[in-house]
Amino acid sequence: MSPLAHLGRSATVLAGLLLAAGAALAQPQPTDAQRQVATEIAESLRYGHYADVRLDDGWSSRAFARYLDVLDGQRAFLTEADVAEFRPLERQLDDALVDGELAPFFSLYQRYQERAESRYDWLLSRLDEGLDYRYDSDKRLPLEREDAPWASGMDELDTLWAKRLKNAALSLAISGQEEEQVENNLRQRYEGQLNRLRQTNEEDIFGLVMAAVTGTIDPHTEYLSPRQGESFDIQMRLSLEGIGALLQADGEYVKVASLVPGGPAERAGVLEPADRIVGVGQEDGEMVNVVGMRLDEVVDLIRGPKGSVVRLDIVPAQAVDMTRSKEVRITRDTVKLEDQAAQGEVIELKRDDGTHRIGVITVPTFYVDFDAWQAGEEDYRSTTRDVAREIERLQEEEIEGIVLDLRNNGGGALQEANSLIGLFIDRGPTVQVRDARGRISLYGDTETGALYDGPLAVLVNRLSASASEIFAGAIQDYGRGLVVGTPTFGKGTVQTLNELSHGEIKLTRAKFYRISGESTQHRGVEPDIIFPSLIDPELIGESSLDNALDWDTVRSVQYREYGEPWRFMESLRDRHLQRAADNPNFRYLEQQAELNRRLREETTSVSLNREQRQQEVEAQEAEQLALENRRREALGLEPLEEWIDARGEEGESDEAEPVEQVQVQEAAQILLDYAKLENSYRFAGRG
Repeated sequence: MSPLAHLGRSATVLAGLLLAAGAALAQPQPTDAQRQVATEIAESLRYGHYADVRLDDGWSSRAFARYLDVLDGQRAFLTEADVAEFRPLERQLDDALVDGELAPFFSLYQRYQERAESRYDWLLSRLDEGLDYRYDSDKRLPLEREDAPWASGMDELDTLWAKRLKNAALSLAISGQEEEQVENNLRQRYEGQLNRLRQTNEEDIFGLVMAAVTGTIDPHTEYLSPRQGESFDIQMRLSLEGIGALLQADGEYVKVASLVPGGPAERAGVLEPADRIVGVGQEDGEMVNVVGMRLDEVVDLIRGPKGSVVRLDIVPAQAVDMTRSKEVRITRDTVKLEDQAAQGEVIELKRDDGTHRIGVITVPTFYVDFDAWQAGEEDYRSTTRDVAREIERLQEEEIEGIVLDLRNNGGGALQEANSLIGLFIDRGPTVQVRDARGRISLYGDTETGALYDGPLAVLVNRLSASASEIFAGAIQDYGRGLVVGTPTFGKGTVQTLNELSHGEIKLTRAKFYRISGESTQHRGVEPDIIFPSLIDPELIGESSLDNALDWDTVRSVQYREYGEPWRFMESLRDRHLQRAADNPNFRYLEQQAELNRRLREETTSVSLNREQRQQEVEAQEAEQLALENRRREALGLEPLEEWIDARGEEGESDEAEPVEQVQVQEAAQILLDYAKLENSYRFAGRG
């Protein structure tokens, strides 16, 4: 019987039993500081979190399962017997957290590390023996194993890893590498993973346990070690010199979660959300393979001094096979407030009755120069002030309506979302905030009058989040304008950063609700007219995150309706669909979105036969290339020979990206239709 079957009150005795049972390495132990902070985290979760958190056996079981996912989410290192030996811990994590006695969970990590070290040694020994470069097998490798059963024994894992090694070598070979390059790259990859594994310390292990603990509650609650807290502070001050991209771990890969508005990556136009980074190199240095590397280490490689160049080897989000990568170059820079300022322009729409002028104001983020504001400076920068300036300028140019572009706007200062709504309404509530005790605070615009009361449309996408969703939701609820685009991110929660005796905890403390009473959480804001999107909602967005809090409602508040867009919605949608059917860019977006969805659903495994693998990849890329070239032909552009070349290099732009421009143009067309329909309705005698 496993010593864990007699789990008692003393974690120290348990650790000793595990050592006596034959563990090969010295058992890591939590430090006194970590024991103390574990109890503080338990208190924070129980009494400070928005949700009703109960650290009971049911929660412990979920957290234990998540800890196994954190350690070995692809079921590639631990065996069924390993998991069974530690299964008695399943209902002990709640007590262990409250008491600060986490040694048994450090022991589970130790088992994982032993298995992982042994596996990387096994891989390196296979490389020493020489790879079999014949790729004529009829076998396939499953791509996702999160739901796979634990391996019955080492023989089963040997079979899995033999396939994984063959796939890794085949992927590099198909990308054009010679046999010696393939072997060197794989050796570098596995030696790097082994070295990083051996450098794991108690702080790292504690962080993994806490990731399971907090991730079971909700995706935005997390423990930050002292080092992580320092990095978080740097990012919040926007003084970080890098590429301006938010990255997240995605299995063995690092994925682009979003781009910082006005940052180097967005300006370069060579990265997109859901792209995977497989290599990082400096301007003239060797490209370092980062598959399997820890997220913080990849971030450290990408960071660097302003003005320097980083090279990234990326697999585009739309690629269904990891063999198709592309090297891009980004010049590092700091993100300045002026780079994120709202900008306005006038676009002209030609119709049978003449040329119409629509103003477009792009709002990358909800910002305010807090230092200048707190210092009492009268001319401090803020989103509301900059948008107000642009509105006044555009009105002088005799526009017929305004499109407020909030695509890719991940939020920011709540006070700015609140005050920005005030530019378009004459006083009234803007958002409800509910805290953990159920108390609701109502925020609103208290200033009389609106700066702009003309036709308005708000353009959003999947990366419009938080404050953007508050603004769009309020405009929709008030009937003040149209919301067009794609469903938004769905982040309707508020976090605070609290200091602990060792590190910090980012804790979800409240939830946003629209004035209609609907939460923006999980579902986001549903546009009145929906555009196709190349951003896969199963990869990006609140609903794609584990344990995201649910959508719900509270009471609505009293508010005035400024318009009745719903009266014209059927007509507006019909006219939009007619234009979209004739627009090459819109047809491309619709067809590409459908193709991406289908390929993702169909590609559950990859062939280990080179000829078949290339045929499958070529068939998939042929479909993607054909779509792209049909669009280019319709627009009078030169066709491409390779699908992966569809994304331009830094500084190259013979055309605006279709997803960027076609949606703005169509939003303006919809707004013009709305303005004309509403004028006709008023003229016909609406009360």
